[in-house]
Amino acid sequence: MNDRDDFRRWVETALRAAERALHDGDAAPRRALWSRNEPVSVLGAWRNAVGRQEVDALFSALEESFSACTSYAFELQAYDVAGDMAYTAGLEHVSVSVDGEPRTYTLRVTQVYRREGGEWRVAHRHGDTVTG
Repeated sequence: MNDRDDFRRWVETALRAAERALHDGDAAPRRALWSRNEPVSVLGAWRNAVGRQEVDALFSALEESFSACTSYAFELQAYDVAGDMAYTAGLEHVSVSVDGEPRTYTLRVTQVYRREGGEWRVAHRHGDTVTG
């Protein structure tokens, strides 16, 4: 295995599990995978956040809003690793309850990662709703 293969395996296991947990109302696994170092940012489909404090508040809000995830799939379309930096681009297909209302949607998601202490951490997320 090389860095690229190891990174992809991490995306398809740990990252996927953390995102699924978030959509079931548990943000702890997502928080554990995010960078502890600034800068961190989210340009989200529903809300933006810059800095650890705002990002953590966003995760808390999502945790309170999401429940009863019946389906989560990440369709990885592109990714690469360059030293201690990496990125992914893909589509998240989700069926979940948002504030008690069932919803199904697809987000275009691009994320940037840093390797910190030998572990991959998310440093930036951009997501927007796919329409039409």
